[in-house]
Amino acid sequence: MAEHEAKAEQQSADCPLCGGRGIILQGDTAAPCACMAQKRAELEFRRAGLPKAMRSCSFDSFRFDFYAGEHLARARKAFQAAREFAAQVRADPAAVGLMLAGAVGTGKTFLAACIANELIAYNCRVLFLIVPDLLDQLRASFEENSKVREQDILDLARSMPVLILDDLGAHNYTEWVGNRLYAILNYRLNEQLPTVVTTNLTLAEIEEYLGDRAVSRLSQLCRPFRLTAATDIRLQLSAEREGRGVRV
Repeated sequence: MAEHEAKAEQQSADCPLCGGRGIILQGDTAAPCACMAQKRAELEFRRAGLPKAMRSCSFDSFRFDFYAGEHLARARKAFQAAREFAAQVRADPAAVGLMLAGAVGTGKTFLAACIANELIAYNCRVLFLIVPDLLDQLRASFEENSKVREQDILDLARSMPVLILDDLGAHNYTEWVGNRLYAILNYRLNEQLPTVVTTNLTLAEIEEYLGDRAVSRLSQLCRPFRLTAATDIRLQLSAEREGRGVRV
């Protein structure tokens, strides 16, 4: 009896409209509950690896008021390229990718998340990988009790129809790490799979960390665009929340 009550309580907590059943009874008919669409969307976000904080990012909510002068001109070019890429991928599974470069807090990750959300909305398969997390997963795969194999992680990143590699920065790149990232980039180049990369490094710095082979693949995989801002956008947002102005 207690188990039955606990189950009923859980169902009720799932959705106040349908009690977790997924349908709403209207007389002799049953209609799908709106929560089912929400659950499907949640599943797609989780499959794509998109963090919760980025699921509301959209092209419509991109704010150009964070940029001025030459920064605004660069932002407009990068924004247009990102929007066009999201549209091209739906028509061409071999669309050329993007590399969004710039300092911390210039909007690179936001634009990458806009691309991911747009593609998910159109039922395109996309994988959003934060590079430091990817490297942690690869290292953890060698632990004795790991349930995930290194090859499985690499295969997923290499073969996903659209891959977004976020935050390719100055991490601890050993030769082993460099080889894994190169393997991902090289496979995707050979198979003509669209790839988006965000980085705060220049091509010269990427070559220093990952080698000339990786830079060569990136240059062929992605069209480069640079984002700049007078002030870190995250600091500007924080100032807005606190009711303070920030000089940009």
